[in-house]
Amino acid sequence: MCGIVGYIGSGLAAPVLLRGLKKLEYRGYDSSGIALSEDNKIKVYKQVGKLDALRNRLEGKEFYATAGIGHTRWATHGRPSNTNAHPHTDCQGRFAVVHNGIIENYLTLKEWLISKGHEFLSETDTEVLPHLIEEFYEGDLMETVIAATRKLEGSYAMVVLSLDEPGRLVAARQDSPLVVGLGDGENFLASDIPALLCHTRKTYILEDGEIADITADGVRVIDQYGRPVDKQIFEVKWEAAQAEKGGFDHFMLKEIHEQPRALKDTLSGRIDPEGARIVLNEIGMTAEQIRNINKIFISACGTAYHAGLVGKHIIEKLVRVPVEIDIASEFRYRNPLVDDKSLVIVVSQSGETADTLAALRESKRKGARTLAVTNVVDSSIAREADDILYTWAGPEIAVASTKAYTTQLTCMYLVALYLAQQRGTLPDTEARSIIKELKKLSDKVKVILDNSHIIDQFVQDYRLSRSAFFIGRGLDYTVAMEGALKLKEISYIHAEAYAAGELKHGTLALIVEGVPVIALATQQELFEKMVSNIKEVKARDATVIALAMSGIKDIEKVADHVLEIPRTHPLLAPVLAVVPLQLLAYRMAVARGCDVDQPRNLAKSVTVE
Repeated sequence: MCGIVGYIGSGLAAPVLLRGLKKLEYRGYDSSGIALSEDNKIKVYKQVGKLDALRNRLEGKEFYATAGIGHTRWATHGRPSNTNAHPHTDCQGRFAVVHNGIIENYLTLKEWLISKGHEFLSETDTEVLPHLIEEFYEGDLMETVIAATRKLEGSYAMVVLSLDEPGRLVAARQDSPLVVGLGDGENFLASDIPALLCHTRKTYILEDGEIADITADGVRVIDQYGRPVDKQIFEVKWEAAQAEKGGFDHFMLKEIHEQPRALKDTLSGRIDPEGARIVLNEIGMTAEQIRNINKIFISACGTAYHAGLVGKHIIEKLVRVPVEIDIASEFRYRNPLVDDKSLVIVVSQSGETADTLAALRESKRKGARTLAVTNVVDSSIAREADDILYTWAGPEIAVASTKAYTTQLTCMYLVALYLAQQRGTLPDTEARSIIKELKKLSDKVKVILDNSHIIDQFVQDYRLSRSAFFIGRGLDYTVAMEGALKLKEISYIHAEAYAAGELKHGTLALIVEGVPVIALATQQELFEKMVSNIKEVKARDATVIALAMSGIKDIEKVADHVLEIPRTHPLLAPVLAVVPLQLLAYRMAVARGCDVDQPRNLAKSVTVE
């Protein structure tokens, strides 16, 4: 998944495609490619690495094609390579496809297509698409794409180029963005608006289930049932820099709003159709090896460490195996008691965090089985771990991690449920209950984002605060730590998180009139104790912003303000609870005039010790 461009018209396609891909470089990618309809052939050029590598490969070639598609790839299925790069073609080279998203049932489709005689070259899920189209094609590309999409499970934004119908591009969208740019005697496609702005500001924003038939002279859009859709032109008024952010003011805010999609993608293909079991084909351990694990270690840094803290809590509760968690920079210096019956889980968004990589290597040296949770395919940690669970968050540009964190949490739940089911420590009814709620998290995050204006009332009141405190118990304490980190790293407000039960052991000395205290109270079994802790800080004249599940009226009696999240299974509350805290930190930083996406002294990936 990553960036898509398409062109059809009277001009030369190749320069338009390369220019569009350049405009999408900010999204991050590991390879790029274009396909052109020319000389009664579909010519495909693709290259691992940066776009300049593709440009160098094309240097000196003359192109006459007036239709083509292009792609920058962020690897999900299959490592970065020339073979895995897009576009992908069918057996005969009659169809080329670029695709963003994840085809959940690609293995089933691939096996079926192989039985029909199709030959595959790559490791990607995308390659099933051109072969499906080849299999179903009977002379009408639009009808063929409709038939193919009916076979798909998962998310996709795809564009198809056909040798049989060279004056036509067909595009389809489900859960991944796709935009049509409207020109004069030419039309365009892109996954993001920046790729279009140098050509047109008139667009159609495709919605889920819509399919577009695009020629040089016009665009026809239908829904998944073949009914015409009367699209309204959306005229882009954003400047180019803002367009890269999808109309949001900052990448961080855009990435906060991408979390519903990221959560859905991370779960994609990892829950069986009945919603009863977790399917983690990425983990190669046998059932016997899983049963023989007698201790689990988690090692990570920063936000990933906070995800690991949630993982410790969940794994111990569901799997009933002791879990130790270490900040990666401390792990190997204490000579941890790791052996061949240990499972070591390392968590890193980039897969290049130096201290986490060192913890992985130390664990392997001691004979442990290692599992990496990372967002970047073929990163150092991904290459060296025994097993890899990718978060599929997509590129994250802002330094302050948001969607990477919530997808890391999701992976922690997947690992815990998977191990528990393999070891028989979780009743089926409870597993079904948790999995059912896990699948609803994406929609519930959307509810929080749709009501985020509630946070605005706090910002002006507290933006000049010099300190803030976050308190919670159990899982709420782990989320409080992440909330405090977000606030201090982008707003520069001194923020600390404390286990609420520790207030009497020193922290109360810092609670004075007007100090904002963000109190998390999502865990029902600890709710009464949390109310008592809120009363303690209120007695010292602190201002309390409480965060609780909706419908809990008792919290309104003790807090000055209440932020609500939708009800969910208590174990899953961290995924929802962190979103208002991300938004609070973001809006505080904006109100204080801070550089949100590039906070001082910090880098996205820490590759030195």
